[in-house]
Amino acid sequence: MAEPKSMSTEKDSDVHRGSEAGLPAEHIDLNSNLTAKIRNPLAGIPRDVLLRNVEEFAQEKGMVDQVGILKKGALVAQDPSNYEDITGEHALSTEEVDVLRNEVLHKWRQPMALYVTIVTCSIGAAVQGWDQTGSNGANLSFPSVFGIGNEDSTHDTLLVGLVNSAPYIGSAFFGCWVSDPLNFYTGRRGTIFIAAIFCLLPVFGSAVCQTWEQLFVCRLLLGFGMGAKGSTVPIYAAENSPAAIRGALVMSWQLWTAFGIFLGTCANLAMVNVGKYAWRYQLGSAFIPAVPLLLFIYLCPESPRWLMKKNRYFKAYTALLRLRNNPIQAARDLYYIHSQLEVEREIIGKSNYVTRFLQLFTIPRVRRATLASFTVMIAQQMCGINIIAFYSSTIFKNSGFTEFQALFASFGFGLINFIFAFPAIWTIDTFGRRALLLFTFPNMAWSLLAAGLCALIDKEKTAHLALVAMFIYIFAMFYSPGEGPVPFAYSAEVFPLSHREVGMGWAVATCLFWACVLTMFLPLMLSAMGTTGVFCFYAGTNIVALVMIFLWVPETKQRTLEELDYIFAVPTRTHMHYQLTKALPWWFNRWILQRKGEVLEPLYHFDTSTDQDRIDALYAADKTRAEKREGNTSDLQVEDQNSDSTEIREKN
Repeated sequence: MAEPKSMSTEKDSDVHRGSEAGLPAEHIDLNSNLTAKIRNPLAGIPRDVLLRNVEEFAQEKGMVDQVGILKKGALVAQDPSNYEDITGEHALSTEEVDVLRNEVLHKWRQPMALYVTIVTCSIGAAVQGWDQTGSNGANLSFPSVFGIGNEDSTHDTLLVGLVNSAPYIGSAFFGCWVSDPLNFYTGRRGTIFIAAIFCLLPVFGSAVCQTWEQLFVCRLLLGFGMGAKGSTVPIYAAENSPAAIRGALVMSWQLWTAFGIFLGTCANLAMVNVGKYAWRYQLGSAFIPAVPLLLFIYLCPESPRWLMKKNRYFKAYTALLRLRNNPIQAARDLYYIHSQLEVEREIIGKSNYVTRFLQLFTIPRVRRATLASFTVMIAQQMCGINIIAFYSSTIFKNSGFTEFQALFASFGFGLINFIFAFPAIWTIDTFGRRALLLFTFPNMAWSLLAAGLCALIDKEKTAHLALVAMFIYIFAMFYSPGEGPVPFAYSAEVFPLSHREVGMGWAVATCLFWACVLTMFLPLMLSAMGTTGVFCFYAGTNIVALVMIFLWVPETKQRTLEELDYIFAVPTRTHMHYQLTKALPWWFNRWILQRKGEVLEPLYHFDTSTDQDRIDALYAADKTRAEKREGNTSDLQVEDQNSDSTEIREKN
């Protein structure tokens, strides 16, 4: 959905006057947006020029038959708050007005095709979670089967870590980076389909391998699919979703990952007493969620933005018709996205794979997105979640649990991780990505610290088992609605379309590379530092991650993917200066000193910034139109009275 334009009209150093050749009245530098203005690329274009541009656009893209609805869509995109005031031949019908109002009043009222698309591809995320917990349970038995189970041997400990980290090695060094060319040649759906094959066949191989080397190779191949899928599915979801609920829909990736973790813990428990082959069933069961992904992905529409990138505009319009409730929304989104892509081309130009990768660090607007995505992704490893996802059974067993108790405690972790992911469906677009992270990281820090200190209690005491498990569960309660869903949703939306695939590849590779490092060396850390030392170490890294997020991660909630160009055009130093000199003092005064009258000056200048703002603006516009109609009616009545009086005088 095209969001309302900014009201700011000052003449600043980063604003350049356009011409009547089709440029906006004010054009903001997308590499240095010093005043943090969020601008509609169609704002300020005269109506006749805009309509002429639409005609040329329709002619160029082979959409002459749709020129009427495209003109309506362009007028709505230009001024999203006042579409009911459009007059003449392009005035909206009652049905079109109602469907646009429902975007604000009933934002979850979306076509079934959109929800089916999101659910289908996100089911694939369950492979990731299921595999993590499959190896979690298998860790208790496969090392001894393959002769690498000597806990006193550094060599054996490293080999177990290497096998566990193999999917992350495959993802970080191959799967994530191959997603860009795969997307280029096969599209979003094609990439997801190929990735699903690699998430299916290697899982079967893991269940029947005869040596640790074979298991390592199978899990390495699984990583190829996990990396390509993890780099593409969130992008695909983000590009298909309306801005108002994009975060909630994209976070379905994490919801299904959490569901996969939960199902994996269920499988571990179900297989615990089947005998010496239990670990094979635990690893092999992860194939299940890959099947619906393979079967149904091509029943979903291709990403409209990818089709537009390939200059297939009519197919993009057709896809939008399936993903939106009414053709007016599809036409509006099509022309609005096209207009912003034209602005992007001004600063990026043509590029190939190598130049796109280099531009992640050289073009200022893209570099800021790279820094932000790097921060949220590495923070996922710094928070300590993967030490629990991969090694919770081992940690619980080291804390004095029996094997069954350890698996049952891990089941509890998986269940809590899944249940507490649901609140993020509402909070991620209400409170925002950044706010969720800033709230949850301090709470994850103290809960891990408490779990580590409770591990010092005598293992023979019931309090030891109960308190360690309780604080790990509390950690999961804060992780699931915060650092769980945010990194993938955030990284999928922050890059411009031209760099979205390689940027997401970079972000996921960052996450999974450090997951690989931590997974490989955690057994050594446990041996050297003990359970208490490891938990306390990760409590500290949570605080470091909190500081990084505070300084380097801008908010993106409820903005279109195209409007984010303006947010990431704000220099990092401007963002950091605002956080340190405005946001931090406000927080201290408001929450520490309890000064309720403190008001925080906003960094970004929007017409509206929350759902309630949009609803209030809608009702305010209704009131203004009603008053205008009443005024016109009164004027007509006065004119009629004057006319009657004149007629009477003339007769007399």
